[in-house]
Amino acid sequence: MTAELRVGIVGLGWMGQVHARALSRLTQHYTDSPLRPRLVAVADTADDDRTERAAQAFGFEHQLTDWRELVTRDDVDLVCVTGPNFIHRDVAVAAAQAGKHLWVEKPAGRNADETAEIVAAVEAAGVQSAAGFNYRNAPAVELARELVASGRLGTVEHTSVRFVSDYAAHPDGALSWRFQNEFAGSGVLGDLVSHAADLVRYVVADIDELIADRATFIPERPEARPGAMHYERGSGAMGPVENEDYVSALLRLAGGSRGILEASRSAVGEQNTYGIEVHGTTGALKWDFRRMGELQVCLDQDYQDAFYATRYVAPGDGELAAFQPGANNPMGFDDLKVIEARRLVQSIADGKPHGATIHDALIAARTVDAMIVSADERKWVAL
Repeated sequence: MTAELRVGIVGLGWMGQVHARALSRLTQHYTDSPLRPRLVAVADTADDDRTERAAQAFGFEHQLTDWRELVTRDDVDLVCVTGPNFIHRDVAVAAAQAGKHLWVEKPAGRNADETAEIVAAVEAAGVQSAAGFNYRNAPAVELARELVASGRLGTVEHTSVRFVSDYAAHPDGALSWRFQNEFAGSGVLGDLVSHAADLVRYVVADIDELIADRATFIPERPEARPGAMHYERGSGAMGPVENEDYVSALLRLAGGSRGILEASRSAVGEQNTYGIEVHGTTGALKWDFRRMGELQVCLDQDYQDAFYATRYVAPGDGELAAFQPGANNPMGFDDLKVIEARRLVQSIADGKPHGATIHDALIAARTVDAMIVSADERKWVAL
């Protein structure tokens, strides 16, 4: 019988429930999984019945309010850190010190120093980790990475990556923790730029140097009720927004290619407009999360008057075969988290990393910190 992997989740909001679903579904998609997750405990401080209903729905055996009790339990092997940014470092470090494996959502820390503390704790304890960079798990992204690495595009000249959304576009959006640096660390930088930077690294190359600009378009918001999500409307007195709504950056990548990065949380008309475009000397490709199973490719043509064709992902591309039997059968966001869970479980089983880890989160955090320095000091910053 497959051995159990006993799981505790800290924070059972939307992302905590995504983790719970991914772990619950793991062996349905990967019947050869070396470990079988079991949802043992959840810790959440919500004072409504949301947590209780969710805990019952997922079948957690124990419901707690103190995460410290969860991370020290003898019947927990893996801790998922899915609460607000300001608890990530403390929970993750304590869990690693207690000998627990970690699945930490991005940004792992509010800044690179906090993320480095998690890395140090993971390395000292010898535990395995995963970081929540789910977009790299899309089969079309895996295909894009293979095409770039194989030289099908020639030498990469320039890359564009955009993570643009409207979740903070309403001026009456509640002044939740996401808009306060003490709790969030940064704004759209930690939330979306960390994903964008990881996607550039994964598909093309490391970022060597950058220059960035950032802006806050909605400087005040109405106070929020305790525990409010950033999607909710506020109704209290107006308070200051402390972090950025928008970021743009020029990138110099390893190998000499160039890049442009843009991210916004307040772009009216945009919802999950996340994607990457890569141009090489002999070809190009484009991927848009909103059409996750499609890769636009321009390959094996002349230098001029070349055109794109749609390549639908098929079994054999990334992990599609674990979810769908044929090409152009859609996958969803939650499926990317199942893939993330699979790679973490494999890491725990064989003792070596698979997929994005806390070390990738540290690189993303250093990129975010570099953009803050660049924007504030108006200069290029090396990584």
